Formats: sequence, C-alpha cells, structure tokens
Amino acid sequence: MTQTKEHIYFIGIGGISMSGLAEILASRGHQVSGTDVKETAVTKHLQSLGIHINFGHRAENITDDITLVVYTAAIHDDNPELRAAHEKGIRVTDRAHLLGQIMDEYHDSVAVSGTHGKTTTTSMVSEILLAAEKDPTITVGGILPTIGSNLRIGNSPYFVAEACEYFDSFLQFNPFIAIILNVESDHLDYFKTPENIRRSFHAFAQRVPDNGLLVISEKIDNVEELTDGLTCHVETFGLSEKANWRAENIVHEADGRNSFDVYHNGEFFTTIHLHIPGEHNITNALAAIGASAFLGAAPEDCVKGLHHYTGTERRFQLKGKKDGITVIDDYAHHPTEIKATLAACQNIPHNKLWCVFQPHTYTRTLALFDEFADAFEKADELVLAEIYAAREKNIYKISSAQLADKIKESHPDKKVTFMQDFNSIADYVESSADKGDLVLTMGAGDIYKVGEMILER
Repeated sequence: MTQTKEHIYFIGIGGISMSGLAEILASRGHQVSGTDVKETAVTKHLQSLGIHINFGHRAENITDDITLVVYTAAIHDDNPELRAAHEKGIRVTDRAHLLGQIMDEYHDSVAVSGTHGKTTTTSMVSEILLAAEKDPTITVGGILPTIGSNLRIGNSPYFVAEACEYFDSFLQFNPFIAIILNVESDHLDYFKTPENIRRSFHAFAQRVPDNGLLVISEKIDNVEELTDGLTCHVETFGLSEKANWRAENIVHEADGRNSFDVYHNGEFFTTIHLHIPGEHNITNALAAIGASAFLGAAPEDCVKGLHHYTGTERRFQLKGKKDGITVIDDYAHHPTEIKATLAACQNIPHNKLWCVFQPHTYTRTLALFDEFADAFEKADELVLAEIYAAREKNIYKISSAQLADKIKESHPDKKVTFMQDFNSIADYVESSADKGDLVLTMGAGDIYKVGEMILER
C-alpha cells in the first residue's frame, strides 16, 4: 500500500475479511468508508471506529473524493457502485489483491490454505504466536475469543491470514510460510476439474520464497506432485511415520478433548492437550506447530497456545443445553468436513446424534451430490434444510429434497427428513429429541438459527 493517505471504499465492508482489511487501513490513517446490505455487529464495530457505512448499493455512494474501491468475488460487474467507480475512472482492486499487498509488508507472513480447516488452523497459529509474544497481526475468518474479534493489529513482522483458493485468490499472496491442509474438489463452478484445483495449489506453493517454508499434509493424494520443483523448505504433517511432524499416543477423551505427543523428524517435541475434538483437529494442530516452530515458537509456546484455543465461532461451537439435549453448531459444508465433524461427535457421550444440515450453494451441491449422499453415515437422524443460495441463482433446479431422496435410496436404513422452514425443523427436533441426545446444526449458511431457536423455546 502507498504511504499517501487515501479514501478507500469497501463494497461489502461487513464481510469477515473485508472488515479486517478496512480496520487495518483505518488504523494507518487512511479514510475508510464502505457499504453493506444490512447493519450487523461487524458494521456497528466499524462505525464505532469512525468508518462511515452506507446500507444499500447505490451509484451515488461513490463520491469523487474516493481514490480506491475494493470489492470481493461476490460483487458482480453490474453492481451499481462498482460500475460507478469504473465510470468515474477510480482505481478498483479485489479483496485478495489488497490482502496480498498488505501481506507483502510483513516479512514473517503465514498464509493458511486448504479446501477446509483454514479458520481453525489460522486461529491455532495465531494462538501459538500470541503465546510466544510475537505480537502478530491476525486476520481470521471467524471470531477468535482470545482477541474478541476476527482481527488483531500487531506491531511486528508477523502476519497470519487465511488464503482462499476460490477464483485463485491466494495467487495474489507471497507468504513466507504457506500451509496446505488438504486439496479436494470444491468450487467447481470456477475450477471445473480437480486437476485445475491441484494446479492452483501447486502455483500457490511456488510463491513461497527460497528461505521460506511450505507445510503440507502428507495425506494429500500424490503430494509429491504438489511439491515438485519447489525451492523453499518443505515439511509434511500427518499421522504416518513418514510425516516430518506427526502425532503419536493419541487419546480421545470422553469430553471430546484430544491429547497426543508431537514428534518432529522422529524426535519428541512436546505433548499437546486440545480442547476441541476430532482427528482432523490433531492434524490441524500439527500444521500450526510446524509453521510456528519455523518462526521460533518454542515447544512450551505451542503447548500454551493450543491449550488456550477453545475454537472459533461456528467451528464445533457449543451453543447450549436444554432439557438434557446438547446443541452444537459447525460450519462444515464439504463432504469431507461433514464426515470429520460427525466422527468427532462419536467421542462425545450421547444417545442419539441428530444432524441438521443446510447445503451451501447450488453448484457445490450439484458437483458433489454423490459425495454428500454418503457423508452422513455416522448421524443417527438427518434433517435437511433447503440449499443456502449465497451468491448464486438456482439455474440448476436442484433442491435438498433431491438430496434427501438420494440418501434414502443409497442408505435405506437412514432416517432422513427434508423441511424447508426453520420453524418446522426446530419444532420437529425439539419434539422428537430426548434427554442425552446431541443436536448438530451444520452448514456455512444460517442454519445455526435452528439451534438457537431450539434453545430459546
């Protein structure tokens, strides 16, 4: 970013990533304003910092004194504010390019990528660096309780951020350390084929400098293909003996916590106690440890940081208990995530496991239809809400009702119910669940409201 003070306008300023960038630039003395569709806790926070926010996208919001307009992939060319910026000759840039520019100002930057697990692992790296007193700047895709926000502005060379692959956004970054958690089929509306996804992740890995580090899962299919030709340091993480960072002596405790020993290149590193369940979170922790250790975090920093991490909002978040029924909410919206989260539930005592799932986007539901149909094996009863559209229109004529039929066909013993209305779902679950049951609301949309409705009644 230029040192000249600018008036920077964010289209969609209330987004979890956009709001963080807006706050960073405001803290540097730039005049920041923006727009969003409705008032939220995030927009209220930004307004408390003196940031002016318009509600509703209108061309007249783009005034002549604005020098830069920032937009996200969700903003299309017909957006009146983006169109007005082009007509006025105002510079425009997308969110990823701006984040990449900011990241370039920090020598010790960490970019966390993967089809899933980014927010959790970014939070884990952040906790370790905070425990190591590295004073990092943090931007994460959820509310991290330790900092009470999705953003922390530090005063050091350390910067931690998520790196999203959608629209190849992460190819705008040049991180000192890159983490690749997994590479699976997703966002096929953009990538079209799994091969294109792999090529993009390989290109992302190539952006790490020679003296930097790539931390990558050893479970990725043909991982050598993704690391081929890299000139940076490469370390793998996982549960097998061939991984550079691996976990041994894993204990899944009755309350859902995990403990395990960490080994680095065959040598004992430390013992970790995690407050969050699931084998996938053990490997997320290994990735975070590998990146943090490269930045000088000691074993005791890893122990303290990860012990302090209790999760971010919407990541296996305990919403509450009522009449002996436990309600947990999770952001999982990819079949692999769903399987991992339902597997994690098996380590928590319960009678019956209810999964209330809301698919996210029509394109993902269509592209991974068969994978979704096989993802709910460990749920005792499944309730499907209608697909959350997000940025899309249903040109595919697909519905959760079709997914429910497919699951019934593939798994005739599975109890599957489709309901369009959240009130009906809450009524059904509340009247049918018994004491000792675990209700898991799941999806990247607004399905968490069902759990809140159950608890509030």
